[in-house]
Amino acid sequence: MSAIFDIELQDAGLLHRDESEDDDVIEIGAEECVALLNVNEIVDSSDVEAVPILEQNVGHEKIGLADFELCKVIGKGGYGKVFQVRKLTGNDSGTIFAMKVLRKASIIRNQKDTAHTKAERNILESVKHPFIVDLKYAFQTGHKLYLILEYMCGGELFRHLNDEGIFMEDTARFYLCEIILALQHLHLQGIIYRDLKPENVLLDAEGHIKLTDFGLCKEHIQEGAVTHTFCGTIEYMAPEILTRSGHGKAVDWWSLGSLMYDMLTGAPPFTSDSRKRTIDKILRGKLILPSYLTADAKDLVRKLLKRQVAQRLGSDRSDGEQVKAHKFFKHINWDDVISRRLEPPFRPKLSSKEDVSQFDKKFTASAPIDSPVDYTLSESANRLFQGFTYVAPSLSEDMFDQQSRYISTMSPPRVVKARSPRKATACGFSPRTTHLNFHNAHLPSHTHNVVGHNNVEDAEMIEIG
Repeated sequence: MSAIFDIELQDAGLLHRDESEDDDVIEIGAEECVALLNVNEIVDSSDVEAVPILEQNVGHEKIGLADFELCKVIGKGGYGKVFQVRKLTGNDSGTIFAMKVLRKASIIRNQKDTAHTKAERNILESVKHPFIVDLKYAFQTGHKLYLILEYMCGGELFRHLNDEGIFMEDTARFYLCEIILALQHLHLQGIIYRDLKPENVLLDAEGHIKLTDFGLCKEHIQEGAVTHTFCGTIEYMAPEILTRSGHGKAVDWWSLGSLMYDMLTGAPPFTSDSRKRTIDKILRGKLILPSYLTADAKDLVRKLLKRQVAQRLGSDRSDGEQVKAHKFFKHINWDDVISRRLEPPFRPKLSSKEDVSQFDKKFTASAPIDSPVDYTLSESANRLFQGFTYVAPSLSEDMFDQQSRYISTMSPPRVVKARSPRKATACGFSPRTTHLNFHNAHLPSHTHNVVGHNNVEDAEMIEIG
């Protein structure tokens, strides 16, 4: 479970608002002053009750740790823990969420980590899609950052793949369809995901998937643009990331091919007992295709795992449309996919909305304690996280509508000032295979026997009986 929530950060640029801008003084002219005086005369009347305008009464829900009850630990990562929590206040009182807790002191050790932690939060805020996990709230204390996400009670796809060993092609096809639409949506927003693997695919109560963990995403990638960050989980990393020759959105389609192979055979296509040998296999190894795979499945895997980027399925301007058009998906109605009308092959067996049976017992058996800290961050360090607070629009709008109806029954108060309602590398090791996670900000310099991008040839394909 920890691999879902480990944050490994990469290059991105961020502009963020200084929260000192939140307090705005409303300047009024002479006519407005007269009107205000008339209002004050009314307010002074004993027949009228004056209600002060407070921050919590003008459309911005003030959320903090006290609004949540810690229920269970469902994951641990390099920077903190993930809890199952219950909301105690507001219109969504009683709702179960996942709360990702990040220690500021661990993040601010590296300037890029600070920027990209906020980039992950910004992506979660801006990207809304049926197959991408939804951010509900974000807030902070003096020592920690808190992301409140929808609770995906079905657990990781990794767990179910681990239990089954391999998936039948129809099962794999279902998950691939929903993942393709999620990746396509990210690419349309100029975002490369860069960490597709079974641990980062979560299941909801019905068995549909959602992508999580956006710590390795790269924002603002336009058509034809490339980036050079060495990051990801080795077994699913595209060759152009490993050679550091510059990569774009096509790396996600390589990862999709690796995940498809993993689902159909029980392991990623290129693995070894060391990082160097795994990299060598990705760059030069033979792709072994079991004979039990159908011709369409073999063809899709081959085309997704093309080492030459220009030859890789999904690498042209049509992006995901090219992948969706492959004959492996010839019987798929993509409108049914996006509408979640396809029947999931697996539906989690849950006893209640609070059930944590789909998560690792080594986490759920531990006491749900948000560990105290024994250090104090400087004011300048805390200023790095200004603008982190967030309330999902649907939640704040519901609250604002309710409060507006209440406030509209009261007389205007005497107010000329109002608050504006604005808004480590962890090396995870999988039980199924030794997944090696890397990010260049934390890596020492390594020399590998790798070939340049222009000299990398496609893998020789071998079919085995």
